[in-house]
Amino acid sequence: MSGPRVTSDPVLHSLADLTGSPLWFDPKVSGPIPPPRPGLDGDLEVDLAVVGGGLTGCWTALLALERDPSASVALIEAAELGWAASGRNGGFCSSTLTHGLGNGLERWPGELAVLNRMGRANLDELEQTLTRYGIDCDFSRAGELVVAVAPWQLDGLRELHRAAADLDEDLELLDGAQTRALVDSPTYLGSLRDRVGTAVLNPARLVWGLAGAAESLGAAVHERTRVTDLRDDGDRVRVVTGSGTVRARRVVLGTNAFPSLLRRVRPFVVPVWDHVLATEPLTAQQRASIGWAGGEGLSDAGNQFHYYRLTADGRIVWGGYDALYYYGADLSAGRSRNAATERLLAAHFFETFPQLEGVQFSHAWGGAIDTCTRFTAFWERAFGGKVCAVQGFTGLGVGASRFAGQAALDLVEGRDTERTRLEMVRSRPLPFPPEPVRWAGIELTRRSLARADARQGRRNLWLKTLDRLGLGFDS
Repeated sequence: MSGPRVTSDPVLHSLADLTGSPLWFDPKVSGPIPPPRPGLDGDLEVDLAVVGGGLTGCWTALLALERDPSASVALIEAAELGWAASGRNGGFCSSTLTHGLGNGLERWPGELAVLNRMGRANLDELEQTLTRYGIDCDFSRAGELVVAVAPWQLDGLRELHRAAADLDEDLELLDGAQTRALVDSPTYLGSLRDRVGTAVLNPARLVWGLAGAAESLGAAVHERTRVTDLRDDGDRVRVVTGSGTVRARRVVLGTNAFPSLLRRVRPFVVPVWDHVLATEPLTAQQRASIGWAGGEGLSDAGNQFHYYRLTADGRIVWGGYDALYYYGADLSAGRSRNAATERLLAAHFFETFPQLEGVQFSHAWGGAIDTCTRFTAFWERAFGGKVCAVQGFTGLGVGASRFAGQAALDLVEGRDTERTRLEMVRSRPLPFPPEPVRWAGIELTRRSLARADARQGRRNLWLKTLDRLGLGFDS
């Protein structure tokens, strides 16, 4: 979908009364926000220290205690649980571990059937965990539609459908009329439907629920405790903070877009900013005008794509398209709002659903996500195997973070498992170049992707070169 000139009064009017924070942290949507946990005050000795209080960290702490209820586990977060990417995403919880079927085919064709099987099992087990601990995060396994909004995108969906059939994946290829019967947009030309491989949920409540479950099994959770250093301490690792030290037999780092405590990991990850809008709850008439009775998660099939879904209280969460990288990997809080991107997203929303003209957006926010050149998580061990860092999800980490935590625990525990034997777990992505080449390359890639979308998907020489090198950048 090309970017229109955003000057229309309806677009500006729709953004006139915004709350500039994530929808998921609004008490009217998520209920009471849990009170802060105390910071670390003094020294601890534990079996496992987990650094990072997002989804990767919370899953890792909980899974470790399910494996060994006698273990001592400390979860350490520099700010508040889930405040970063884990609480700022759109709430899509997918079974894919490879950032989608296409990326998996490109990078791990020989083990994709295994990765898909593991991904389905991971989503099943995630759902079972929510039931077991009574975690209410508005989980709905409603499935997903990837919609074509330009003729060239139909060819890509057909190719994916054939590849899925070869892997015994049950995806449905729908034409335009069948797609519009599910969700009514004049832009839809067809879609690829996965009935069971995606759920939608409230990601902040998922984080809070997982942390509470880990605490119920004995985990110590410390917020507002910044880890400044890791030091080898013989059979343990010394986790240094400003208010105490944790000596741990094993350490898992789940710091997402933030600079890793393992300096050698830093060239492999860059932070990109993703922006999201949420509407006010739709009226019954507005909801009827678009259908969407199944509540599926949706995304479109362009290089620069939107993702969108309904919430439990009847809003539309609409995000994506722009993926913004700022020179020097800028992570300053001021980047969390971008007026031009918000106007662009709003204009695209009304192109997709013109019948919803007049709907107001209630919330607008942005957040940095960690991307790497292969678009999926990777694992890095250090300190003689006592430490494992996992980063690079590039979105779609809500479900994959559970698998990432399992693999990280396998690695620090020295286990030989089906997970640790995967090429995906054993290999690294290619690193990004240093600045200023990094910024220039990413900007050139973004512009090339937009040009490809405007030219029936035709990729220029730059994108073809990146494809051959196994490098990438994804909106």
